[in-house]
Amino acid sequence: MQEITSALALQDAIQLLESEQEIKKQLLKEQFYITYESLKPLSLLKSAISELSSSPFMADDLSGTAIGLVSGYLTKKIFVGTSGSLIKKLAGSILQFGVANVVAQHSDTIKSIGQAIFQHFLHKKEMNSQNRER
Repeated sequence: MQEITSALALQDAIQLLESEQEIKKQLLKEQFYITYESLKPLSLLKSAISELSSSPFMADDLSGTAIGLVSGYLTKKIFVGTSGSLIKKLAGSILQFGVANVVAQHSDTIKSIGQAIFQHFLHKKEMNSQNRER
């Protein structure tokens, strides 16, 4: 910065610094608002979903995990039911965790087996309908 020798130059320098301070203050407020908006739960969820949907590998993993969680939950409900027993609830939770992990890790295999079974029954139904027509 240059050396200030007069009162007028001092006033100009003060005004310049005050205007710079105001601009920086406004930029800081805007950045704070942007950061605040991006940290809202809904915004975080939207960005996570957009990242997941943009990657085909993540979508496959997500579907496998969802199938695993649902199957684990259903297994627990079937096993435990409305039992009030603490041991049965604990065993149900362990079973739920195990089934969810196995299904999530092997979702492609399970999907293939399910499709093969479906095709088998569909083929069997077609054979029965052809036999009836004769």
